[in-house]
Amino acid sequence: MSSTRSASSARSTSSAPNAPSARSTSSAPNAPSARSTSSAPSAPSTHEAARPSAGSGRRLLDVPAPSWGADPYADALRAGRGPLFLRRADGWLLPLDVERWCAHADATDLEVVARCEGAVLDIGCGPGRLVAALAARGRHALGIDVSRAAVAHTTGLGGQALHRSVFEPLPGEGRWGTALLLDGNVGIGGDPAVLLARTEELLAPGGLLIAETAPMDIDERVDVRLVPATDVHGAYERPFPWARLGTPALLRHAGRAGWRATGQWSADGRSFVALRSRRTRSNPEPANSTAVMSSQRARKPSPDRPVADA
Repeated sequence: MSSTRSASSARSTSSAPNAPSARSTSSAPNAPSARSTSSAPSAPSTHEAARPSAGSGRRLLDVPAPSWGADPYADALRAGRGPLFLRRADGWLLPLDVERWCAHADATDLEVVARCEGAVLDIGCGPGRLVAALAARGRHALGIDVSRAAVAHTTGLGGQALHRSVFEPLPGEGRWGTALLLDGNVGIGGDPAVLLARTEELLAPGGLLIAETAPMDIDERVDVRLVPATDVHGAYERPFPWARLGTPALLRHAGRAGWRATGQWSADGRSFVALRSRRTRSNPEPANSTAVMSSQRARKPSPDRPVADA
């Protein structure tokens, strides 16, 4: 989540965590090289950048968000296992599937990989199994996460990743072919409408969003804490906003925002939705895309390479 990836899987929300600056690897030439990140601010360690929610009047994460780069999330990633939970105020615990996130991409993940188009942005990439799988297949992919431990894990697998919130300026805004919101990361920020709007800004016109949904009919907005089994009260963590959406709920939110549903499927107890952006106006150089260096702007990006090589 991370950006916790979603309530059910928190790889880290556009949507966990970060690590040392991303290494540039030849297997993912699509993602910016490490030097392309110096001009962009790194994500705050305890607060994701807030954006006004169109129509709602509220701002995302006006309360401190969890530090995915510190205990207990970073410890769980380094160990490759939990237990790790999201805890609601009423004491209900949602177990997070750390072992699966830290493993290699499984058959269900690879089906997602096969559906990706063009350059891929994995929002809340967590320990990077999808980014690594895409890179191994010669696909251009970049992971972003607010957890430094997650970004370090991803780059250690040979993928490219940036320590960045989805709500901060990102490389290649408006040019990504596919965005991923897996492992519960559709809950990042606790406001699905705002997250969907931000994701559409990142995609090229007609771009593809693949989102994983809760395997039940739920539409929940809650404040949660990230806790290990040894600290179920989460006294050291302040609550942060999160959302859980089943497929019907995501389709409702997406329909109101103008997205077009192009597919739904389930595998191994997990549920997915494919959505197509209806945005038609191309905006190749958004004003807030400060993450792209001037040396990169001089080169013409291709559909499979939203950030030109410097």
